[in-house]
Amino acid sequence: MRPYFLKTPRIGFRLWKEEDLHLAVGLWGDVKVTQLFDARGQLSIAQVTERLLQEIDTERLHGIQYWPIFLLKGDRHLGCCGLRPYDASKNALEIGFHIRFEHWRKGYAFEAARAVIQYAFNTIKVSGLFAGHNPRNEGSRYLLGKLGFRYTHDEFYSPTGLNHPSYLITADEYSQLVNKEDM
Repeated sequence: MRPYFLKTPRIGFRLWKEEDLHLAVGLWGDVKVTQLFDARGQLSIAQVTERLLQEIDTERLHGIQYWPIFLLKGDRHLGCCGLRPYDASKNALEIGFHIRFEHWRKGYAFEAARAVIQYAFNTIKVSGLFAGHNPRNEGSRYLLGKLGFRYTHDEFYSPTGLNHPSYLITADEYSQLVNKEDM
């Protein structure tokens, strides 16, 4: 069993390790996964390795990353979901998720993102979470709305060369959302 630091009913979160290159290749080496957030096309093993090492370094420097996620039943790799630095002056982080193609449309991104949002506000105590998506990614637009994010602006994202619709949820908005769900 893997040492998960965060769990949902179906998903376990742990930290990336250098030995996870095969998992990273299965995720970021799939152009179906990366096409909407990286305009380079099919990523090479070297580019995937660079991405993996970047996630490990983000954890070392900031205590967060886009953590690898796994099905608790069967221990299958689903993708990643987590946080990265966004605006330290406002105590805001960015949330993101990348799900392996064979696991799309099964609710894993929503379930994982809800857990990360809860972790960000209740454990890390951030003031806000930022999220953005490729303008062609209707699934992410829908999911962010379902999670309680509100559109704020378009922001240039250099890996795609596009202005991405961008969203925010504050700690107060999250608290109100949780209180409404408890009713």
